[in-house]
Amino acid sequence: MPKVLVSDKLSETAVQIFRDRGVEVDYLPDLGKDKEKLAEVIGQYDGLAIRSATKVTEKLLENAANLKVVGRAGIGVDNVDIPAASKKGVIVMNTPFGNSITTAEHAIAMMFAVARQLPEASASTHAGKWEKSRFMGVELFNKTLGVIGAGNIGSIVIDRALGLHMKVLAFDPFLSEERAKELGVTKVELDELLGKADFITFHVPLTDKTKNILSRENIAKLKKGVRIVNCARGGLVDEEALAEALKDGRVAGAAFDVFAVEPATESPLFNLPNVVVTPHLGASTTEAQENVALQVAEQMSDYLLTGAVQNALNMPSVTAEEAAVMGPWIKLAGHLGAFVGQMTDEPIKAINILYDGVVSEMNLNALNASVIAGVMKATNPDVNMVSAPVIAKDRGIQVATTRQDKAGVYEGYIKLTVVTAERERSIAGTVFSDDKPRFIQIRGINIDAEVGEHMLYTRNKDVPGVIGALGMTLGNLGVNIANFTLGRSANGDDAIAILYLDEAIKDETLAVLRETGKFLQARRLQFEV
Repeated sequence: MPKVLVSDKLSETAVQIFRDRGVEVDYLPDLGKDKEKLAEVIGQYDGLAIRSATKVTEKLLENAANLKVVGRAGIGVDNVDIPAASKKGVIVMNTPFGNSITTAEHAIAMMFAVARQLPEASASTHAGKWEKSRFMGVELFNKTLGVIGAGNIGSIVIDRALGLHMKVLAFDPFLSEERAKELGVTKVELDELLGKADFITFHVPLTDKTKNILSRENIAKLKKGVRIVNCARGGLVDEEALAEALKDGRVAGAAFDVFAVEPATESPLFNLPNVVVTPHLGASTTEAQENVALQVAEQMSDYLLTGAVQNALNMPSVTAEEAAVMGPWIKLAGHLGAFVGQMTDEPIKAINILYDGVVSEMNLNALNASVIAGVMKATNPDVNMVSAPVIAKDRGIQVATTRQDKAGVYEGYIKLTVVTAERERSIAGTVFSDDKPRFIQIRGINIDAEVGEHMLYTRNKDVPGVIGALGMTLGNLGVNIANFTLGRSANGDDAIAILYLDEAIKDETLAVLRETGKFLQARRLQFEV
């Protein structure tokens, strides 16, 4: 009988699910806070069910001789070392959709609270004051709401806002015109949203592209009197610059549930009269906590008893028999998607995947999911192979799959083409007998490139001296090239280079390369190898 440890607080109903399914379970909800004691006992268990208090570190995993699965009741897995778990052969699952409605409702509640100054009015009245004239609010009716991020939670907020008869503008690089029309919103660029919105709410993950998306520079573009709501992730807003804008009146109010540093014991936003703050309560409702707890218990039981995998962040949803054969191809599919995702800045309209030869006979659902997750991770690192296809569908991205019999020199290959309004990007790859994924074609140019953790991609006109300039520039900047692959089109018009580096290339280095004027493109690429 498999044995599971629940080291954080889960509902008794969830614990009973394990027992009813035939899984032995120890419910020790405070153990997650005791790192040393947890490390002592973890070797006894096949599964570990957690919330946010338990930290699944590389050190803990070293003691987890029998651990097969970690289940996180919730979406965030910042407290789990996923690469270390993958090396250990431990599956990490989460519950990505269990608290979407709750988080969306909290954003709407915060919008009402800051519009009507409810917390301050409540505190004043509790204090025996009757300051009716002090608390003059504004209506949400007929106001313009700017939604940054129109994914799962953002689309729920949009639905609720339209029910309040608000006008809604949405900024989301992956939102198609068709999906925007279906949601009932106007799709705009960020600057237009900043200049027109009366309220702005964030529903995006924290990535390199979204960090400080509301920067000091962008705060200067805001419509005077706007109110800012953030129930998504700390770090999306420059809190110090926003505090200054609140004090000088450019911003009329703000409501924050998340902060750049948490637990937030201090912030530039604290103690300002026009700011509502809560301690990361977005998922804190009875229904949401119950939903994610029940879901993680079911998922873990399914895996431990039958081998079925759901909502795994580091393993595809495939049967045990399929996994042995498909593993390298699933990794290749993710690398192909990650390459194109990191190369694409504009909204994606379609993802077309061609499977040739032996790979065309495999479980294409898992392969498709790996491709889509790879594409979308560049802007949404929280996606996994289960949630990515759902999110792509919600955003109106068309996914097409084609199978064909062996049509070339390879036993099998995958070709990915991503379509935007401006262009198409394509890349193909295969798996050799060593089970290592390789890129075999980029932009129609044949190559043979292994996949490395840190890579640099460049494109240039096929003229003498470019490769020398590339090597000399990188050398002068102290960048060590571990290996490289070159390719060019048949007629010599375009040439590409893929360089394998010891560490991620810096923004400053990319800027210097681009300033040389010799490169049509210079991109940093990173892969989970």
